[in-house]
Amino acid sequence: MKNITMAKKQHNATLKKRMLNALEKTFGVVTTAATMAGIDRTTHYRWLKSDEKYFEQVNDLENVMLDFAETNLHQQIMEGNTTATIFLLKTRGRKRGYIERQNIEMTADINTSKLSPEAQQKIDAILNEEY
Repeated sequence: MKNITMAKKQHNATLKKRMLNALEKTFGVVTTAATMAGIDRTTHYRWLKSDEKYFEQVNDLENVMLDFAETNLHQQIMEGNTTATIFLLKTRGRKRGYIERQNIEMTADINTSKLSPEAQQKIDAILNEEY
């Protein structure tokens, strides 16, 4: 029984390594990585919940992928890519006012005829105060 448990742990460790390699190659696309690793995607999510080391390794991979993408973005900005520059300003330059804003104005007619006179007066008072 002990040998079976050890063999299963080693097999799982091999599958986890395969999955981590596949996640790296697919930039974190779980379904594709799971297929490459020969596991069901639900196995990956179960490992994330039950294996803290695996969870940390997947998290580290996500950070490496983000670093790679940011490096690529910065390179594009250095090459004069206007779209990349605008993207960076909209996502990182918000404090400096680089954000798209929308002003939405809405008007509506509200039928209050079924309300009591007291309720109508309260609504009128609220609307007159705020608007």
